[in-house]
Amino acid sequence: MTTHLDDTARTADPTGTADTATWSPPQEPDAAPGPGEPKRPLAARIWRGRPEDPRWARPAFLGLLLATCVLYLYNLSASGYANSFYSAAVQAGSQSWKAFFFGSLDSADAITVDKPPAALWPMALSVKIFGLNSWAILVPEVLMGVGSVATVYASVRRRFSPASGLIAGAVLALTPVAALMFRFNNPDAMLALLMAVACYLVVRALEDGRTKWLVWAGVAIGVAFLAKTLQAFLILPPLAIVYAVCAPVPLRKRFSQLALATAALVVSGGWWVAIVELWPASSRPYIGGSQNNSFLELTFGYNGLGRLNGEETGSVGGGGGGGTGQWGETGWDRMFNSEIGAQISWLLPAALILLVAGLMATRRRKRTSVTRGAFLVWGGSLMITTVVFSFMAGIFHQYYTIALAPYMAAVIGMGTGILWEKRSGIWASLTLAAASVAAAAWGYVLLNRTPDHLPWLKWLVLVGGLAGALGLVFAGRLPRRLALAAAAVSVLAALAGPTAYTLSTVDSAHTGSIPTAGPAGASMMGGGRGGPGGGDGGFGGGTPGRQGQQGQQGQQGQGRQDGGGLPGGTPGQGQTAPGGQANGDGGRMGGGGAGGLINGATVSDEAKKLLGTDSENYTWAGAAIGSQNAASYQLATGDPVMAIGGFNGTDPSPTLAQFKQYVADSRIHYFISSGSGGGAMGGGSGDGTSAQITEWIEANFKQVTVGSATFYDLTQETTG
Repeated sequence: MTTHLDDTARTADPTGTADTATWSPPQEPDAAPGPGEPKRPLAARIWRGRPEDPRWARPAFLGLLLATCVLYLYNLSASGYANSFYSAAVQAGSQSWKAFFFGSLDSADAITVDKPPAALWPMALSVKIFGLNSWAILVPEVLMGVGSVATVYASVRRRFSPASGLIAGAVLALTPVAALMFRFNNPDAMLALLMAVACYLVVRALEDGRTKWLVWAGVAIGVAFLAKTLQAFLILPPLAIVYAVCAPVPLRKRFSQLALATAALVVSGGWWVAIVELWPASSRPYIGGSQNNSFLELTFGYNGLGRLNGEETGSVGGGGGGGTGQWGETGWDRMFNSEIGAQISWLLPAALILLVAGLMATRRRKRTSVTRGAFLVWGGSLMITTVVFSFMAGIFHQYYTIALAPYMAAVIGMGTGILWEKRSGIWASLTLAAASVAAAAWGYVLLNRTPDHLPWLKWLVLVGGLAGALGLVFAGRLPRRLALAAAAVSVLAALAGPTAYTLSTVDSAHTGSIPTAGPAGASMMGGGRGGPGGGDGGFGGGTPGRQGQQGQQGQQGQGRQDGGGLPGGTPGQGQTAPGGQANGDGGRMGGGGAGGLINGATVSDEAKKLLGTDSENYTWAGAAIGSQNAASYQLATGDPVMAIGGFNGTDPSPTLAQFKQYVADSRIHYFISSGSGGGAMGGGSGDGTSAQITEWIEANFKQVTVGSATFYDLTQETTG
């Protein structure tokens, strides 16, 4: 018996109550032919797909993947190095296997990024093969996006119709924040892919109770931990509970399988942690983002509980529950507000309606119903991630919401599939219509928040969605072609808004630490203030930028107009970022921030030449406060540049004594001044390690001015 709810399934199971008691997985496209039947050529199997599929299904799926790839590759090089923080680590990893393993920011291994390195590895290998350029860094992220679309399609299509899978895949591909982050070099692309793979594997395990699928799901989550630490564990509760309750094997075996999956998770995610913790600290880089050089402290503190309660050591606190804090408003409506809504929430109301409807439609099925289990896996992951994101008081940026995109897309595909098959029932047709109205009405609201961007589109979305909903009310009584036409109008209206924002996203350059999707002004951050800037780490990263702080780029309100010196990039458009700070480097930040802390520094040809002088004689060509400053100079010169204090400038690395020893040993040539009068960046105090080093340098070494940048030659001490 087939499982997908297309015409074949309706013939085999007219009641729609198929479950694992009578179900067997569909035949794979490359399954062995029957006796006397010749095996189909590989090209035919790839193009045709499963024998039971409609002839259009596999070509449509391949077309979806191709369209996604082309869309995400379009204008890709405009973003240059994107987030220079991670690009510098990628560069270092391509130059040194030790830096590759640890995720060091520089090839001399001074300090790591504030995350484990798995997300850097594909990019570093690409750069090692193809050289350092924008495409080598970002194409692996694009491929992760295409893989995520394929995974969501495959999971939905296994249980529902090919059309349901195509809808799910299209929803994911056209979600604005997905189009942003699958073209950007933050760890979120890998995280989203691996979380989708984990959900797919758990649903596979629910089909037949085979241990291997659950173990592989544990591996996927373990590797995701090595991409973005504890955020990978958010969906563990719903996945474990659903399998423990719904799997088609005895209870004792279910728990033994979950134990094996847990062991697989620990091994796949813990091997790197064990090596780092056991490695002598004196011969490895400092663990960036930690206060005592411990990855475990980083994981459970700055990148863990600190994200939930706002108590990130080395950063600044977040906002209280239900209020407006450094990272925006928290509360049940956070995913829909002006800061977040345009990134992810276009179809979120419809997804919630369809999730409830899917669970209601399967409520009478047996415990082992795979269809209901699929709703619980994807829907449970959607709900728990939404709740955590809505109420976490620590560092939060808009682009984190890419984690919701695969779950939301799968729920929409499954929900539309099961309701379409049951559309002859008035409750199903009314629910489909309600989902269409919700998508159209909310799309109108979101489009109305940017009234100057395609002002006519909001009316098209609203009218089209309402017209499609009217047809869906009578879908069970209309001729099939008319019902399909109403459904098509509803789908097109629902996708029109996010598609417009996605096209705006891929047509723009995005750089810095906190990019946002959509047209300028689509996501206002910070409750009317300058808002936060900051990097990324664990659940989030970085620190709020301070208004009025002057960095290498100039003062607040003076954006970079030169494109930031990014290779393959285009000159910045001089757009004004929300909060009043100009941001001319092509990336739209979610708020104001300190130049050189959030977006790095502009590196002039003169500065590049200065740092390159005799650089082969030094371990580090230079040192700078904060990782973004250091990364900018490192990417420009190709030589290691030490990031004093890590991303925020608040990590106690190196200590003043260590730095003095490096200088005495002639291992650092120049100190690059941040222009902040002491280097206490990102919420650090004026007597922190970075400030102590800065004060010692300013008092003892010769100052060299190159254009608007100030350097100190650490080989020439001042006299008197």
